[in-house]
Formats: sequence, structure tokens, C-alpha cells
Amino acid sequence: MNRKLLIRDLTLRDGQQSLFATRMTQSQIDRVLPLFKESNFYAMEVWGGAIPDSVMRYLNEDPWERLEKIKAGIGNTTKLTALSRGRNVFGYNPYTDEVIEGFNKLAISSGIDIMRIFDALNDLNNLKSTIKVVKANGGIADCAVCYTVDPKINLINKINAVVHGKNPYHEIFTIEYFVRKALELEKMGADIISIKDMAGLVNPTKAGQIIKKLKKEVKVPIDFHTHCTPGYGLAATLKAIVNGVDIVDTSIMNFGGGSAAPAFELIQIFADKLGLDTGVNLSAVVYANKILKDIRIELAQFDNTKLFPIDFDITKDKLPKKINSLFDQAIEYANADKDEELLKTTWEIEKYFNFPEPNIEVKKAEIPGGMYSNMLAQLKQLKLDHLLPEVLELVPTVRMSCGCPPLVTPTSQIVGAEAVNCVIDKSKGLPYYTNNTLQFINLVKGQYGKTPIKVDPKFREKIAGVAKETPFDLSKYKKQDNPVFKEFGNVKLAQNEKEELLLELFPAVASTFLKNRIEKNFREEQHRKEEEQIKKQAAILKQNSEELKKYSLLSEEEKSQRIIDALDNDDWAAHW
Repeated sequence: MNRKLLIRDLTLRDGQQSLFATRMTQSQIDRVLPLFKESNFYAMEVWGGAIPDSVMRYLNEDPWERLEKIKAGIGNTTKLTALSRGRNVFGYNPYTDEVIEGFNKLAISSGIDIMRIFDALNDLNNLKSTIKVVKANGGIADCAVCYTVDPKINLINKINAVVHGKNPYHEIFTIEYFVRKALELEKMGADIISIKDMAGLVNPTKAGQIIKKLKKEVKVPIDFHTHCTPGYGLAATLKAIVNGVDIVDTSIMNFGGGSAAPAFELIQIFADKLGLDTGVNLSAVVYANKILKDIRIELAQFDNTKLFPIDFDITKDKLPKKINSLFDQAIEYANADKDEELLKTTWEIEKYFNFPEPNIEVKKAEIPGGMYSNMLAQLKQLKLDHLLPEVLELVPTVRMSCGCPPLVTPTSQIVGAEAVNCVIDKSKGLPYYTNNTLQFINLVKGQYGKTPIKVDPKFREKIAGVAKETPFDLSKYKKQDNPVFKEFGNVKLAQNEKEELLLELFPAVASTFLKNRIEKNFREEQHRKEEEQIKKQAAILKQNSEELKKYSLLSEEEKSQRIIDALDNDDWAAHW
């Protein structure tokens, strides 16, 4: 019997978020659901991440309704997955156990089977509550260790540190670091361990080493997740496969590659050549990919590359001999740990299928693509984009100063924004860290949790006003207000637990969304009542008209008798 390789499809969450700013509408999703139902993926990531915020903010849709409709369309043929930031859930602030319990309980009852849980600092204390709640409600706890690389500290900074008797630049994110985190999560009750590389920074060498070590030491299934932004994605995923990984994350071709995960079709070709059984219904995937191409065309305004993969039917199209041999060579290089050759080969494969070339700037800077583009956008807005090289040079220093957090959401945005602020400070003749964001202050203070290395107490006092690490005080958590709108019939802003949770997690966005919905429903109800009243009045007029018509046909004697009867019964209305 062939070894199984399970596939988690990311198309409807991470795929569209990475490539098209999470702008798929429910009607677009509905068009592909019947085919996804037939596809037989092990799991589909459909919720969490940016989806709850984005569907309210940009599409005026209800996130809970989206999840429920997807569940109704998929049924129990595939496990549905959501992505959660542990104690931060979807937001940037820590939440109480009450909020965490409510959210996860409702997510599972609304259709989620697997909750993938991560923490931006890899502080496992921030995952405990979610793991407990997910398992207590019958869900599968998929616990992710965020992959990251050590800061690229230049030689001058290293020399200066040694000269001043400090050397904080030892290797932090070693293979042992990731394995240790995985083993701790397994003890905490994880059902699956994911190595989650949201920035695409894991090269094939590291991918192979981590998965090989995990498969030796961890008993639960291992999932590998990466992106293709700097060009490592396909090669790293192949290295994970040949080293025994249980599950890999992919997106269907028209929603894969580039800043998204590797394309499923390319992974399936490798699986076929390796004799691995994915169990996926390829015919359904082929038809889904055609519809996804149409949807991608509809999303053109959010498509930065507009570089479509070639049309490829994996069930019948034959690869050119040269391209087919590239797949065989890639497997040989992966098995022989010839990773430079492997990378070059996978780039040739991706070039044939017309996927974007590696982002050299992101690869060189070793930071997430989203972080890079956010910093550039921030500088362009201020007409200071010429300072980008200096910002990139400063990112490692800022990162080390705040405890060397992994560069994932939200820490990548926090570190990136602070590096920009520091360079702007310098351009104004001010010292670094003159202007700090609240998020950076909270990160340094310890509000987000424990950082991988300790923050210098003197630096913490300078930035946050306290020398001692100060965790977020959950006892001071204040629940969001839930006002009543008298003008709309005395209804509350959030009218049930699901809406209350949206208000807790996305106060500004949910307030606008819920109020607009209340106003719309109120106007529609008013309109309905007005129409009903008009119909009633029309019916009365019609009835009176018919009575008058009948009355006019009566003889004079019959009319007189009608008047006498009405007077006797004191029923003038019947007469008239």
C-alpha cells in the first residue's frame, strides 16, 4: 500500500488572501463549492486569518454566515480549517478566556473541524487556553510553530558588539529550537504540529532538517506550510515530503505560487513520481481550477501580478519530455541533499508553468513579502522611499532590541513600522526610537508575551517606562460597549453571541458593519410595513367600490330597506 501524503488546500483562505487581498465574495465561493466537495482534500482552510475582518470591511458580508454556507456546501467530505492567533484570536490584543472559549466553541459548532493555532512570539503560554477549548468542543488542535530566521546582522555591528563586551548575535532559531517547541506542544495536547512559514523563508536545507528531526521525535502528524515569495516554496515542500512529512499545504494552480503556497498540481506530480497517495479527486480539481481562473479575472483589480499559470489538465495533459525530466531531477537532488541544484530545477519548473519569479529583494532582506511592501508603501506615502535601503539595514537591529520576535503577523508589521519610524527620526536629526508606535511599546513592555530572547531592561524602561517585563493584565480587560439604537426600534448593536464576538475582536469594523445591517433591516421592515398598509387600504377601497356598485344596481325600495336595516343595527358603515 502506498504511503499517504495528505493535502490541506488553502485556496479559499490563504490563497486568496496572499494573491487577491481576501476579496472573494460569497457568490464566487458558492460557484466552486460543489467541486471542492468532490475534490476529497484531507482538509480545506476556509476561515480565520484576515477573512472575518475583510468580509465585513470590504464586502459587507457576515463572517459567520460565510463559514456556515461553506460547511453546508462541503458537508463532511473534507475537514474545514481556520487559523487563529491563540490568545490574540484574530486581533492584535490579548483576550480573556471567556472570549477565547466563546469564539472557538462557536467556530466549531459553525463548521470548523481543525483549529490551527499559532502565536507570533512562539510563546506557547498564549496557546494553552485555545488548545483546551478546541479539544473540549470536539475540534482538532493543530498547533503551529512559526518559522523564522535569525536577523541579518552586518559585520560592523557584530564587531562593535564584541568590542563593547556584548555578543547577543548567537544563533537563536536553530533546528533544535523548532523541535523543542513542537515537543512542548505535543505535551500540551496538540493533535497536529505545523511548521508554519508564513513568509516563505524556509530554504530546502532547513525544511528537510526540521521535518526529518520532527518525524524522529514527535508522534503526532506533521504539517508543512510555506509560501513561494522568495523562491523556496516548491523546493522546500519537496524536501519536506522526501523527509516524511504527513501533510502539506497547497493552493489550486490559479490561486497558487508567487506570494501564495505551492500549486497543488505540481505537488501532485511529485507525489505520483514518488508513489505517494494523496487521495485527491483530480478531475474535480481540474474543473475547479477553470472556475477559479474566471474568478481570478473578476478579481483583476486586486491581482498585483496578473501572471496566470498555463492551462494544465493534470488528468490528461502530457508534460514535455524536458519538463518531465526536471521533476525527476528535482526528486534526485532532494534525496541527495543537493539543495542548490534542487532550487535551480524547481525554478525552471515554475518558469515553465508561468509562475512569478522569486522576489529577489525579499530573499535578500529575509523578511516577509507583506512586511517589505508595507514598509515601502509607508515610505512612499511620505515621499521617502529612497530611504528603504536604510530601513532594511535597520530591521535586524530593531528586531533584536525588542526581543527578536518571529516576523509574522502582527510582529512583522510592528517591527517594520518601527524601523521606518527610526529612519525618519534620523532624517530629522533625532535619535532612534524618538517616535514609537503603541504596538512597539506594548511588545517591548511584554504585553504580547515572552519574546525569544530577553529585552534589555534599560531599553524597556526607555521605551515603555518600566524596566521589568509586564504581561498584559487580563483583569483590566474591558468588554466592548453594545449600545441600543432607539432610532431603529430599540435594538442592540450586537444581537447575539456571534455578533458580540465580532464586536470584541473587530470593534471599529464590526460596529460599522452591524450598524449598517441594523439600519438596512430597519428600513426594509419599514418599507415592508408601508407596502402592507398600502395593500390593506387598496383592498378596502376595492371592497367599498364593489359595495357601491352593488348598491347602485338596487331598486329604490331595496335602497330604502338597506337604510332602515342600517339604522336599526346602528351600522352606518355597512350601509355606506
